[in-house]
Amino acid sequence: MLAHDTMAALTFRARRFAERTAVVCGSHQLSYAELDDRVGRLAQMLVEAGLKAGDVASVYGPVGWEWVVAYHAVLRAGATVNPINALLTADEVGFILSDCNSKFLFADSSRREMLFAAGLVGDIKVIPFEDVDALTEQGPTLPLPDDFSTDAISTVCYTSGTTGRPKGAMLSHRSVMMNAALTALMHGRGSHDITVSALPLAHVYGTVVMNSTLLSGGKLVLLPAFDPRSTIEAIVEHQATRFEGVPTMYYRLLTELPKVDALPQSLTMCTVGGQTMPVDKMRLVEQAFGCPLIELWGMSEIGGLGTTFPWTGPRTLGSIGIPLPFMQVRVFEAATGRLPGDGEVGELQIRGPLVMNGYLGNAVATAEVLSEDGWLSTGDIVRINADGNIYIIDRAKDLILTSGNNVYPAEIERVIGDLPGVVMVGVGRDPHPDKGEVPHAYLVLAAGAELSEGEVIAHCRAHLAPYKIPRSVSFVADIPKTSSGKIMRRALVELRP
Repeated sequence: MLAHDTMAALTFRARRFAERTAVVCGSHQLSYAELDDRVGRLAQMLVEAGLKAGDVASVYGPVGWEWVVAYHAVLRAGATVNPINALLTADEVGFILSDCNSKFLFADSSRREMLFAAGLVGDIKVIPFEDVDALTEQGPTLPLPDDFSTDAISTVCYTSGTTGRPKGAMLSHRSVMMNAALTALMHGRGSHDITVSALPLAHVYGTVVMNSTLLSGGKLVLLPAFDPRSTIEAIVEHQATRFEGVPTMYYRLLTELPKVDALPQSLTMCTVGGQTMPVDKMRLVEQAFGCPLIELWGMSEIGGLGTTFPWTGPRTLGSIGIPLPFMQVRVFEAATGRLPGDGEVGELQIRGPLVMNGYLGNAVATAEVLSEDGWLSTGDIVRINADGNIYIIDRAKDLILTSGNNVYPAEIERVIGDLPGVVMVGVGRDPHPDKGEVPHAYLVLAAGAELSEGEVIAHCRAHLAPYKIPRSVSFVADIPKTSSGKIMRRALVELRP
């Protein structure tokens, strides 16, 4: 059964690839047999401590092999795992723990201290990350269950909460496992692959990279945090065949590459997701790494990817590809209920077996995004061409209204990102007495690069309609980003002098 495979995948891989390395983090590495043993022992300990099917156990800590073991041990125990963004504050974590009624919490020392100091732990059983090694060195292993439902909730994954309190997307075992399997299929993953990732494991992109790599029997090299020099060194040292990241990571890698002695030669494919990326920058990545850069799109509510290009097929830079197998997509115009034609703009909706069961304890929010016939409204504005390729225009929430015209920040970011010397760009909004709102561009330049506000605006004037041109430009040292590397457009205004 598919859901049984969710819990048993590591065991099956351990039987076939027992001595092959599964996870590397710093100087620590685990073979498939060792990883499976540690997962089974921790699962047994959790069950003995009172974790039951249907209970929620939260994982709140830094990227590391302990995170991988904790995540899979909760699933092996038949419970529901709740990955928590490691950068969240005590108040944010406290809300999540209460909202999902978490029974167990894995956390490292600094985060435990923060939560205890705020009085947010209560009756939750806390397991220190630092104890995972000793707890799993020896002891009995929990056997795989004889019977398990594919519809059981595997994961409660909380959204970013940009429009209020975060919501817990409930994902079934079928959804999580199928997403990992379809991602591996679309990207041609195999047991020969060595993947370097600096993505946060609690983020859905990082989770699906972890699961699809382990499902394929490959080696997963985890970087505790993204640093361009360390990332390049890891790719070279491990002879990585894949690197997976977000646009901001690639911008910094392009800046760092000229400074290193040994360049990556082993990569066969890279992926990029999280936000749109200028096509010219994508071409630079492909030239620098000597491999295709395949764009993807996904969200918490589908447990990972929803669209991408197959590794064997034709692809178009600047497009997020086509739907994963068994998934349907359409463009929808909420105001009129109309389904726009080829090339017209509207909100992306997606339907199929990957879609969440709903938001935990929030029927109202569920009904707002999930129709009775299964269409999930994503909040992303797209167009779908006649060839079936999907193009992200922007997030509906980031829309700027200028004199009644729709202005999409991502479109401006793509244009400005093509300028030489631009490492990163974010576009926010400024109030305007006559136009309502106007776009404001924030640029990070490469060391030694020179660019004036006038040059930026002139470049935009040559490529954009007049109402889309930024009225002002700020040159900044850095741009605020989420833990997964996405630009936080709503925080851009804080960079203003």
